[in-house]
Amino acid sequence: MEVDKQIIKNLKAWFFNYFQTLKHGDKNFQENISLKEKHTVKVCKEILNIGKQLELNDYELRLSEIIALFHDIGRFEQYARYKTFFDGKSENHAELGVRVLKENKVLNRFDESMQSLILRTISYHNRAALPEDETDTCLFFSRLLRDADKLDIWRVVTDYYNRNNGKRNGAIELGLPDTACFSDEVYQDLINKRIVDIKHLQNLNDFKLLQIGWIFDINFTPTFKSIKKRHYLEMIRHVLPELKKFSILYKSIFTKRLLPLTKLSSLQLFPRNRDGYLSF
Repeated sequence: MEVDKQIIKNLKAWFFNYFQTLKHGDKNFQENISLKEKHTVKVCKEILNIGKQLELNDYELRLSEIIALFHDIGRFEQYARYKTFFDGKSENHAELGVRVLKENKVLNRFDESMQSLILRTISYHNRAALPEDETDTCLFFSRLLRDADKLDIWRVVTDYYNRNNGKRNGAIELGLPDTACFSDEVYQDLINKRIVDIKHLQNLNDFKLLQIGWIFDINFTPTFKSIKKRHYLEMIRHVLPELKKFSILYKSIFTKRLLPLTKLSSLQLFPRNRDGYLSF
């Protein structure tokens, strides 16, 4: 199915109208809704930037942009309903987003196969690991989204950690206490090159370590180059305590994780129909 510029324009109009209906309440509430608005816009730019470097065609880039546009649509209702972005204290924002899109029939202009691809990709974007029993196409777009999403979350948190006003935002910190210790479970996850289990988080230091550990889930070379160029890991390390354990851990991660896990350069690897479109 063709995805033209007008379709993208109409979907963006729906998106901005939707979150505006939830943008009410006190200044703090509005700021956190705006935070997710900006994040969505940035993730759209990140996914297009990665996709262009991977030489995706216009159709694939537009599909990527749609997925990025709606990947966090559940965050707005989540914060409006629960006043938190912590799934563990509310509900899974990816699954909530899928429900929002279905209830509002946002994707009904697409055929069932494309709707399914978009919804599945969104539903997977916050999982600890992607499902093994999925199509190569869905896994590709899921990895693309996860890379773009992480790049902008790193922007958000590093800007926050280096803020000048000292004002704390419990929504960004997930309500975690800012104490000097760290969880041994989190340390063990990272020293064993595993993505940190969010259930192990006990304080803000654990959350920062989890963010450093996202490097183990980076999929494409352009993403990895952006991380190195922007110095995200170094900035997070800078706001962690000067403990020998942290130094050893950081050095281990930074020196051994030099190349992305996945080296897919183009969707030409994936099956297409006679019109050249992806087979879902």
